[in-house]
Amino acid sequence: MAKLGDICTVVSGSTPKTGVAEYWDGTVKWITPAELNEDSFYITDSVRHITEDGKEKTGLSYLPKGTVILSSRAPIGKTAIAGCEMCCNQGFKNLICSDAVYNEYLYFFLKSKTNYLNSLGRGATFKEISKSIVEKIEIPLPNIEKQHQIVKELKATRNLIAHRKQQLTKLDELIKARFVEMFGDLVENPKQFPCVLLGSIMTVMPQNGLYKPQSAYVQDKFGTPILRIDGFYNGKVTDFNNLKRLCCTDFEKERYLLVENDIVINRVNSIEYLGKCARISGLQEDTVFESNMMRFHLDDSKVNSTYITTVLCSQYIYRQILTRAKKAVNQASINQGDVQSLNVVVPPLSLQNQFADFVAEVDKSKVEVQKALDQTQLLFDSLMQQYFG
Repeated sequence: MAKLGDICTVVSGSTPKTGVAEYWDGTVKWITPAELNEDSFYITDSVRHITEDGKEKTGLSYLPKGTVILSSRAPIGKTAIAGCEMCCNQGFKNLICSDAVYNEYLYFFLKSKTNYLNSLGRGATFKEISKSIVEKIEIPLPNIEKQHQIVKELKATRNLIAHRKQQLTKLDELIKARFVEMFGDLVENPKQFPCVLLGSIMTVMPQNGLYKPQSAYVQDKFGTPILRIDGFYNGKVTDFNNLKRLCCTDFEKERYLLVENDIVINRVNSIEYLGKCARISGLQEDTVFESNMMRFHLDDSKVNSTYITTVLCSQYIYRQILTRAKKAVNQASINQGDVQSLNVVVPPLSLQNQFADFVAEVDKSKVEVQKALDQTQLLFDSLMQQYFG
Protein backbone atom coordinates (compact mmCIF):
# COMPACT_ATOMS: atom_id res chain seq x y z
CA MET A 1 0.00 0.00 0.00
CA ALA A 2 1.11 3.56 -0.66
CA LYS A 3 -0.30 6.98 0.22
CA LEU A 4 -1.32 9.12 -2.74
CA GLY A 5 0.74 12.00 -1.36
CA ASP A 6 3.88 9.86 -1.63
CA ILE A 7 3.37 8.92 -5.30
CA CYS A 8 1.51 11.96 -6.67
CA THR A 9 1.60 15.72 -6.49
CA VAL A 10 -1.86 16.97 -5.49
CA VAL A 11 -2.90 20.33 -6.96
CA SER A 12 -6.14 22.29 -7.20
CA GLY A 13 -7.43 25.08 -9.40
CA SER A 14 -9.24 28.39 -9.23
CA THR A 15 -11.74 30.62 -11.00
CA PRO A 16 -10.75 33.91 -12.64
CA LYS A 17 -12.89 36.89 -11.63
CA THR A 18 -16.11 36.54 -13.59
CA GLY A 19 -16.55 40.29 -13.85
CA VAL A 20 -13.31 40.79 -15.78
CA ALA A 21 -14.09 40.24 -19.45
CA GLU A 22 -10.40 40.07 -20.38
CA TYR A 23 -10.08 36.83 -18.40
CA TRP A 24 -12.69 34.91 -20.40
CA ASP A 25 -13.34 33.45 -23.86
CA GLY A 26 -9.69 32.80 -24.58
CA THR A 27 -7.90 29.64 -25.70
CA VAL A 28 -6.99 28.07 -22.33
CA LYS A 29 -9.10 25.03 -21.50
CA TRP A 30 -10.68 25.36 -18.05
CA ILE A 31 -12.78 22.49 -16.73
CA THR A 32 -15.40 22.29 -13.97
CA PRO A 33 -16.86 19.23 -12.16
CA ALA A 34 -20.20 19.63 -13.95
CA GLU A 35 -18.50 18.58 -17.19
CA LEU A 36 -17.63 15.11 -15.91
CA ASN A 37 -19.97 12.10 -15.82
CA GLU A 38 -19.69 8.42 -14.93
CA ASP A 39 -18.35 7.59 -18.41
CA SER A 40 -15.67 10.30 -18.51
CA PHE A 41 -12.18 8.98 -19.26
CA TYR A 42 -9.84 11.26 -21.21
CA ILE A 43 -10.89 14.92 -21.36
CA THR A 44 -9.51 17.03 -24.20
CA ASP A 45 -11.69 20.16 -24.08
CA SER A 46 -13.84 22.23 -21.75
CA VAL A 47 -17.15 24.07 -22.00
CA ARG A 48 -15.57 27.41 -21.09
CA HIS A 49 -12.13 28.79 -21.91
CA ILE A 50 -10.09 31.47 -20.22
CA THR A 51 -7.35 33.76 -21.49
CA GLU A 52 -3.65 33.51 -20.74
CA ASP A 53 -4.04 36.76 -18.81
CA GLY A 54 -6.85 35.24 -16.74
CA LYS A 55 -4.71 32.20 -16.05
CA GLU A 56 -1.69 34.22 -14.97
CA LYS A 57 -3.59 36.79 -12.87
CA THR A 58 -5.47 34.00 -11.04
CA GLY A 59 -2.28 32.09 -10.28
CA LEU A 60 -3.34 29.05 -12.25
CA SER A 61 -0.87 26.55 -13.66
CA TYR A 62 -1.46 24.07 -16.45
CA LEU A 63 -2.30 20.52 -15.45
CA PRO A 64 0.12 18.36 -17.46
CA LYS A 65 -1.28 15.92 -19.98
CA GLY A 66 -2.03 12.68 -18.13
CA THR A 67 -3.02 14.32 -14.83
CA VAL A 68 -5.77 12.39 -13.02
CA ILE A 69 -8.63 14.79 -12.38
CA LEU A 70 -10.70 14.24 -9.21
CA SER A 71 -13.69 16.38 -8.22
CA SER A 72 -13.46 17.22 -4.55
CA ARG A 73 -16.86 18.85 -4.05
CA ALA A 74 -20.29 19.23 -5.63
CA PRO A 75 -20.06 16.28 -6.12
CA ILE A 76 -17.11 14.37 -4.71
CA GLY A 77 -15.54 11.57 -6.73
CA LYS A 78 -15.99 12.36 -10.42
CA THR A 79 -12.84 11.21 -12.17
CA ALA A 80 -11.14 11.68 -15.54
CA ILE A 81 -7.69 12.07 -17.11
CA ALA A 82 -6.44 15.25 -18.77
CA GLY A 83 -5.89 14.38 -22.42
CA CYS A 84 -3.95 17.62 -22.94
CA GLU A 85 -2.73 20.60 -20.95
CA MET A 86 -5.61 22.38 -19.22
CA CYS A 87 -6.64 24.33 -16.15
CA CYS A 88 -9.54 23.77 -13.75
CA ASN A 89 -11.62 25.50 -11.12
CA GLN A 90 -11.37 25.03 -7.37
CA GLY A 91 -13.70 22.01 -7.36
CA PHE A 92 -10.86 19.55 -7.95
CA LYS A 93 -7.93 17.90 -6.23
CA ASN A 94 -5.85 16.70 -9.17
CA LEU A 95 -3.10 14.10 -9.07
CA ILE A 96 0.10 14.47 -11.11
CA CYS A 97 1.52 10.95 -11.12
CA SER A 98 5.13 10.00 -10.41
CA ASP A 99 6.81 7.06 -12.16
CA ALA A 100 5.55 4.78 -9.37
CA VAL A 101 1.94 4.82 -10.50
CA TYR A 102 0.28 4.43 -13.92
CA ASN A 103 -2.30 7.19 -14.32
CA GLU A 104 -4.98 4.88 -15.77
CA TYR A 105 -4.49 2.50 -12.83
CA LEU A 106 -5.03 5.42 -10.46
CA TYR A 107 -8.10 6.46 -12.46
CA PHE A 108 -9.75 3.05 -11.99
CA PHE A 109 -8.78 2.96 -8.32
CA LEU A 110 -10.53 6.29 -7.71
CA LYS A 111 -13.56 5.15 -9.73
CA SER A 112 -13.86 2.17 -7.40
CA LYS A 113 -13.80 4.39 -4.31
CA THR A 114 -16.63 6.88 -4.95
CA ASN A 115 -18.55 5.98 -1.78
CA TYR A 116 -15.38 6.00 0.29
CA LEU A 117 -14.32 9.37 -1.09
CA ASN A 118 -17.72 10.82 -0.24
CA SER A 119 -17.40 9.50 3.31
CA LEU A 120 -14.22 11.57 3.67
CA GLY A 121 -16.00 14.83 2.85
CA ARG A 122 -15.94 17.56 5.50
CA GLY A 123 -17.92 20.78 5.85
CA ALA A 124 -21.22 22.13 7.13
CA THR A 125 -22.62 23.87 4.03
CA PHE A 126 -21.32 21.34 1.52
CA LYS A 127 -18.94 18.41 1.78
CA GLU A 128 -15.42 18.69 0.41
CA ILE A 129 -12.25 16.63 0.58
CA SER A 130 -9.11 18.63 1.25
CA LYS A 131 -5.63 18.22 -0.22
CA SER A 132 -4.37 16.67 3.01
CA ILE A 133 -7.19 14.12 3.02
CA VAL A 134 -6.45 13.12 -0.57
CA GLU A 135 -2.75 12.79 0.16
CA LYS A 136 -3.46 10.33 3.00
CA ILE A 137 -5.61 7.96 0.89
CA GLU A 138 -3.92 4.58 0.54
CA ILE A 139 -3.80 2.66 -2.74
CA PRO A 140 -2.65 -0.93 -3.48
CA LEU A 141 0.55 -0.50 -5.49
CA PRO A 142 1.82 -3.52 -7.43
CA ASN A 143 4.70 -2.99 -9.85
CA ILE A 144 4.13 -0.97 -13.01
CA GLU A 145 3.88 -4.06 -15.23
CA LYS A 146 1.10 -5.47 -13.04
CA GLN A 147 -0.67 -2.09 -13.01
CA HIS A 148 -0.69 -2.12 -16.82
CA GLN A 149 -2.07 -5.68 -16.88
CA ILE A 150 -4.88 -4.74 -14.50
CA VAL A 151 -5.75 -1.67 -16.56
CA LYS A 152 -5.79 -3.70 -19.78
CA GLU A 153 -8.33 -6.10 -18.27
CA LEU A 154 -10.49 -3.34 -16.83
CA LYS A 155 -10.46 -1.33 -20.06
CA ALA A 156 -11.48 -4.35 -22.12
CA THR A 157 -14.48 -4.93 -19.84
CA ARG A 158 -15.28 -1.21 -19.72
CA ASN A 159 -15.20 -1.02 -23.53
CA LEU A 160 -17.62 -3.95 -23.73
CA ILE A 161 -19.98 -2.12 -21.37
CA ALA A 162 -19.76 0.97 -23.59
CA HIS A 163 -20.50 -1.18 -26.65
CA ARG A 164 -23.60 -2.66 -25.01
CA LYS A 165 -24.82 0.81 -24.05
CA GLN A 166 -24.27 1.97 -27.61
CA GLN A 167 -26.32 -0.98 -28.86
CA LEU A 168 -29.22 0.08 -26.61
CA THR A 169 -28.94 3.65 -27.86
CA LYS A 170 -29.05 2.51 -31.48
CA LEU A 171 -32.12 0.37 -30.82
CA ASP A 172 -33.86 3.41 -29.30
CA GLU A 173 -32.84 5.43 -32.36
CA LEU A 174 -34.28 2.70 -34.57
CA ILE A 175 -37.67 3.09 -32.89
CA LYS A 176 -37.56 6.88 -33.32
CA ALA A 177 -36.64 6.53 -36.99
CA ARG A 178 -39.49 4.07 -37.58
CA PHE A 179 -41.91 6.46 -35.87
CA VAL A 180 -40.93 9.35 -38.16
CA GLU A 181 -41.07 7.08 -41.19
CA MET A 182 -44.62 5.96 -40.38
CA PHE A 183 -46.12 9.17 -38.98
CA GLY A 184 -43.85 12.05 -39.97
CA ASP A 185 -43.01 15.05 -37.82
CA LEU A 186 -45.83 15.54 -35.31
CA VAL A 187 -45.69 19.33 -35.43
CA GLU A 188 -45.97 19.48 -39.22
CA ASN A 189 -48.24 16.39 -39.44
CA PRO A 190 -47.46 16.01 -43.16
CA LYS A 191 -49.84 13.04 -43.57
CA GLN A 192 -52.73 15.10 -42.19
CA PHE A 193 -53.75 12.60 -39.52
CA PRO A 194 -56.60 13.74 -37.22
CA CYS A 195 -55.61 15.66 -34.10
CA VAL A 196 -57.74 15.20 -30.96
CA LEU A 197 -57.70 16.16 -27.29
CA LEU A 198 -56.11 13.47 -25.15
CA GLY A 199 -59.10 13.49 -22.81
CA SER A 200 -61.41 12.48 -25.68
CA ILE A 201 -59.68 9.09 -26.05
CA MET A 202 -59.56 8.19 -22.34
CA THR A 203 -61.74 5.62 -20.61
CA VAL A 204 -60.31 6.50 -17.18
CA MET A 205 -59.71 10.20 -16.60
CA PRO A 206 -56.47 11.46 -14.96
CA GLN A 207 -56.24 10.68 -11.25
CA ASN A 208 -53.62 11.88 -8.79
CA GLY A 209 -51.73 9.21 -6.89
CA LEU A 210 -51.41 8.15 -3.27
CA TYR A 211 -49.65 10.23 -0.63
CA LYS A 212 -48.34 8.41 2.43
CA PRO A 213 -45.92 9.71 5.09
CA GLN A 214 -42.42 8.29 5.25
CA SER A 215 -43.43 6.29 8.33
CA ALA A 216 -45.72 4.16 6.14
CA TYR A 217 -42.79 2.85 4.08
CA VAL A 218 -41.37 -0.55 5.04
CA GLN A 219 -38.00 -2.21 4.50
CA ASP A 220 -39.22 -5.79 4.10
CA LYS A 221 -40.93 -7.43 1.11
CA PHE A 222 -44.37 -7.60 2.70
CA GLY A 223 -45.61 -4.11 1.84
CA THR A 224 -47.26 -2.98 -1.40
CA PRO A 225 -44.90 -1.72 -4.14
CA ILE A 226 -45.38 1.94 -5.06
CA LEU A 227 -44.30 3.47 -8.35
CA ARG A 228 -42.58 6.82 -7.75
CA ILE A 229 -41.46 9.47 -10.24
CA ASP A 230 -37.89 8.15 -10.22
CA GLY A 231 -39.06 4.69 -11.25
CA PHE A 232 -39.63 5.23 -14.98
CA TYR A 233 -37.75 6.67 -17.94
CA ASN A 234 -38.23 6.81 -21.70
CA GLY A 235 -41.80 5.56 -21.50
CA LYS A 236 -41.10 2.46 -19.40
CA VAL A 237 -40.86 1.40 -15.76
CA THR A 238 -37.19 0.59 -15.20
CA ASP A 239 -37.56 -2.27 -12.71
CA PHE A 240 -40.68 -3.39 -10.87
CA ASN A 241 -38.53 -5.53 -8.56
CA ASN A 242 -36.78 -2.51 -7.03
CA LEU A 243 -39.79 -0.36 -6.17
CA LYS A 244 -40.13 0.93 -2.62
CA ARG A 245 -42.89 -0.63 -0.51
CA LEU A 246 -45.37 0.74 1.99
CA CYS A 247 -48.37 -0.22 4.09
CA CYS A 248 -51.69 0.35 2.29
CA THR A 249 -55.29 -0.15 3.37
CA ASP A 250 -57.58 -2.22 1.16
CA PHE A 251 -59.37 1.00 0.16
CA GLU A 252 -56.09 2.65 -0.88
CA LYS A 253 -55.05 -0.39 -2.89
CA GLU A 254 -58.38 -0.49 -4.68
CA ARG A 255 -58.34 3.23 -5.46
CA TYR A 256 -54.69 3.55 -6.54
CA LEU A 257 -54.02 0.12 -8.06
CA LEU A 258 -52.24 0.20 -11.42
CA VAL A 259 -53.44 -2.01 -14.27
CA GLU A 260 -51.79 -3.09 -17.50
CA ASN A 261 -51.66 -0.36 -20.16
CA ASP A 262 -52.34 2.44 -17.71
CA ILE A 263 -50.26 5.51 -18.50
CA VAL A 264 -48.63 7.50 -15.69
CA ILE A 265 -47.34 11.05 -16.07
CA ASN A 266 -45.40 13.35 -13.73
CA ARG A 267 -47.63 16.19 -12.54
CA VAL A 268 -45.11 17.84 -10.16
CA ASN A 269 -41.38 17.90 -10.82
CA SER A 270 -38.49 20.10 -11.87
CA ILE A 271 -39.42 21.66 -15.20
CA GLU A 272 -37.19 19.42 -17.32
CA TYR A 273 -38.93 16.27 -16.01
CA LEU A 274 -42.48 17.61 -15.89
CA GLY A 275 -44.72 15.41 -18.01
CA LYS A 276 -42.34 12.44 -18.04
CA CYS A 277 -44.54 9.41 -18.61
CA ALA A 278 -44.61 5.65 -18.94
CA ARG A 279 -46.92 2.87 -20.07
CA ILE A 280 -47.52 0.25 -17.41
CA SER A 281 -46.55 -3.17 -18.73
CA GLY A 282 -45.32 -6.30 -16.95
CA LEU A 283 -46.90 -5.83 -13.51
CA GLN A 284 -45.81 -8.65 -11.21
CA GLU A 285 -48.04 -7.94 -8.20
CA ASP A 286 -50.51 -5.36 -6.91
CA THR A 287 -48.76 -1.99 -7.30
CA VAL A 288 -49.93 1.56 -6.49
CA PHE A 289 -48.65 4.94 -7.67
CA GLU A 290 -47.53 8.03 -5.74
CA SER A 291 -49.08 11.48 -5.49
CA ASN A 292 -46.56 13.34 -7.69
CA MET A 293 -47.98 11.64 -10.75
CA MET A 294 -51.31 11.02 -12.43
CA ARG A 295 -52.56 7.92 -14.16
CA PHE A 296 -55.15 7.49 -16.87
CA HIS A 297 -56.32 4.77 -19.24
CA LEU A 298 -56.98 4.98 -22.95
CA ASP A 299 -59.75 3.61 -25.17
CA ASP A 300 -58.03 0.71 -26.93
CA SER A 301 -60.70 0.67 -29.63
CA LYS A 302 -59.38 4.07 -30.77
CA VAL A 303 -55.69 4.19 -29.90
CA ASN A 304 -52.74 1.96 -29.07
CA SER A 305 -51.16 2.84 -25.72
CA THR A 306 -47.63 2.14 -27.01
CA TYR A 307 -48.12 4.65 -29.81
CA ILE A 308 -49.66 7.29 -27.51
CA THR A 309 -46.87 6.86 -24.93
CA THR A 310 -44.32 7.51 -27.67
CA VAL A 311 -46.20 10.67 -28.60
CA LEU A 312 -46.34 11.77 -24.97
CA CYS A 313 -42.55 11.33 -24.68
CA SER A 314 -41.94 13.63 -27.65
CA GLN A 315 -40.88 17.27 -27.79
CA TYR A 316 -44.21 17.91 -29.54
CA ILE A 317 -46.02 17.20 -26.25
CA TYR A 318 -43.34 18.65 -23.97
CA ARG A 319 -43.71 22.04 -25.67
CA GLN A 320 -47.46 21.87 -24.98
CA ILE A 321 -46.79 21.00 -21.35
CA LEU A 322 -44.49 24.02 -20.97
CA THR A 323 -47.31 26.33 -22.06
CA ARG A 324 -49.59 24.84 -19.40
CA ALA A 325 -47.08 24.50 -16.54
CA LYS A 326 -47.54 26.42 -13.30
CA LYS A 327 -44.04 27.36 -12.18
CA ALA A 328 -42.86 27.67 -8.58
CA VAL A 329 -39.46 27.68 -6.87
CA ASN A 330 -37.42 24.71 -8.14
CA GLN A 331 -40.47 22.91 -9.55
CA ALA A 332 -43.48 23.15 -11.83
CA SER A 333 -46.83 21.41 -12.05
CA ILE A 334 -49.68 20.49 -14.38
CA ASN A 335 -53.21 19.48 -13.42
CA GLN A 336 -55.69 16.93 -14.69
CA GLY A 337 -57.33 19.41 -17.05
CA ASP A 338 -53.94 20.24 -18.56
CA VAL A 339 -53.35 16.59 -19.40
CA GLN A 340 -56.80 16.15 -20.91
CA SER A 341 -56.28 19.24 -23.07
CA LEU A 342 -53.10 17.99 -24.74
CA ASN A 343 -53.43 17.71 -28.51
CA VAL A 344 -52.36 14.33 -29.92
CA VAL A 345 -52.07 13.15 -33.51
CA VAL A 346 -54.14 10.00 -34.06
CA PRO A 347 -53.35 7.94 -37.19
CA PRO A 348 -55.50 4.91 -38.16
CA LEU A 349 -55.43 2.26 -35.44
CA SER A 350 -53.98 -0.29 -37.87
CA LEU A 351 -50.87 1.90 -38.32
CA GLN A 352 -50.56 2.45 -34.57
CA ASN A 353 -50.69 -1.32 -34.05
CA GLN A 354 -48.02 -1.87 -36.71
CA PHE A 355 -45.76 0.55 -34.88
CA ALA A 356 -46.48 -1.13 -31.52
CA ASP A 357 -45.60 -4.54 -33.01
CA PHE A 358 -42.30 -3.10 -34.27
CA VAL A 359 -41.54 -1.66 -30.82
CA ALA A 360 -42.29 -5.04 -29.22
CA GLU A 361 -39.79 -6.77 -31.51
CA VAL A 362 -37.10 -4.16 -30.83
CA ASP A 363 -37.81 -4.43 -27.10
CA LYS A 364 -37.03 -8.16 -27.27
CA SER A 365 -33.60 -7.29 -28.65
CA LYS A 366 -33.16 -4.65 -25.96
CA VAL A 367 -33.91 -7.21 -23.23
CA GLU A 368 -31.14 -9.46 -24.53
CA VAL A 369 -28.66 -6.59 -24.82
CA GLN A 370 -29.58 -5.34 -21.34
CA LYS A 371 -29.05 -8.83 -19.93
CA ALA A 372 -25.58 -8.95 -21.52
CA LEU A 373 -24.86 -5.45 -20.21
CA ASP A 374 -25.87 -6.41 -16.67
CA GLN A 375 -23.62 -9.47 -16.78
CA THR A 376 -20.68 -7.43 -18.07
CA GLN A 377 -21.25 -4.78 -15.40
CA LEU A 378 -21.20 -7.49 -12.74
CA LEU A 379 -17.89 -8.74 -14.12
CA PHE A 380 -16.45 -5.22 -14.11
CA ASP A 381 -17.61 -4.61 -10.52
CA SER A 382 -16.10 -7.93 -9.48
CA LEU A 383 -12.75 -7.06 -11.04
CA MET A 384 -12.74 -3.64 -9.36
CA GLN A 385 -13.42 -5.32 -6.02
CA GLN A 386 -10.71 -7.93 -6.65
CA TYR A 387 -8.02 -5.38 -7.48
CA PHE A 388 -8.96 -2.49 -5.21
CA GLY A 389 -11.00 -4.03 -2.39
